[in-house]
Amino acid sequence: MGAIIDSILPPAASWSRVCLRGTALTLTDLEGGANVAALLYRAADPLERYCMPDTLKAQHVSRLTEGVALYSDMGRVLASVTDDGVGWHDTITGHALDEHIASRWGAVSYQEARNGWRRSARHALLVELAKFGLGARDLVANVNFFSKVAVGEAGELSFEPGNSAAGASVTLRFELDTLLILSSVPHPLDPIEEWSPRPVRLVLSAVADAAADDRVRMACPENERGFAASETALR
Repeated sequence: MGAIIDSILPPAASWSRVCLRGTALTLTDLEGGANVAALLYRAADPLERYCMPDTLKAQHVSRLTEGVALYSDMGRVLASVTDDGVGWHDTITGHALDEHIASRWGAVSYQEARNGWRRSARHALLVELAKFGLGARDLVANVNFFSKVAVGEAGELSFEPGNSAAGASVTLRFELDTLLILSSVPHPLDPIEEWSPRPVRLVLSAVADAAADDRVRMACPENERGFAASETALR
């Protein structure tokens, strides 16, 4: 079967879709240095959404990579990272606000630059959320695909340039029907001097459900319980 969707998320753009269980989305950094802020909500009940603390605590990790599950705040697995050519995706530093854009790169309005205007990830995410009847109160901690932020001994955060090379990709398999919101605005800690958001290819394909011996499911006892909770919700 061919791809359900094969499209380009332009630089500093946004995208949203309900991705069904039994599908997987592969994101490819076309030029290197991309950042994609992502929010996930259970499509059947968007009050249930991706929970960063539970995702990290349950699996004893501080970043997303191949073999890691993304938990909801109800203990269910919404999605799994089944393939990853990057190795580290940031989970802890949020997304760019209007003030980040203005202070780092200078505010440029749509009236001035049309499609080249500089809107924040916050603005882009809210626009996509509104399409599904959601808003600012529904914002939660997001994933930043393709970006790496290291934490020093004193708790300081440092963005690591070059984490994602041109052509690097990551695949997200959906374990429940999931509303996915994406924004390709640069990471708020990215030290690039010039405004240069990057395009990302999105390919959504049909895949088999996670098997009983699936790598992500069997990664730890917590994941076994999370997958079981997701499957129970389907009955």
